[in-house]
Amino acid sequence: MEKLVQTAKILSDINRVKMLGLMQREKELCVCEICDTLKLSQPLVSRHLKQMREADIVQTRQSGKWIIYSLRENETINCFLAAIKEEIVQLQKQYPVRQGRQ
Repeated sequence: MEKLVQTAKILSDINRVKMLGLMQREKELCVCEICDTLKLSQPLVSRHLKQMREADIVQTRQSGKWIIYSLRENETINCFLAAIKEEIVQLQKQYPVRQGRQ
C-alpha cells in the first residue's frame, strides 16, 4: 500500500508527469535535456528525479560525466502513461527535445 501511495504522490505533480512522459518518449535523458526541454530549473528537476528514483520509478546509469535517467519497468506507471498517451503526443509537439549532452 505504501508503494501505491508514493506513486500517487509522484503523479500528483504536473512537472513530474511531464518528465515521465518525456522519459517514456525519449527512453533516456540527462538532467540538462529535461531542464532545456521543459524549461525547468536544474535544482527542481534534480529534486523531482530524486523523488522518482526513491519511488523506484526511474533508474540511472553513468555515461562519462553524465547521469542518464530512464523509466524502470513499473506496471502502475505504464498504465498511467498508456492512459495519457495523447497528452504525451502533445508534449512532443510542445516540447521538442534539445540535445544537451556533448
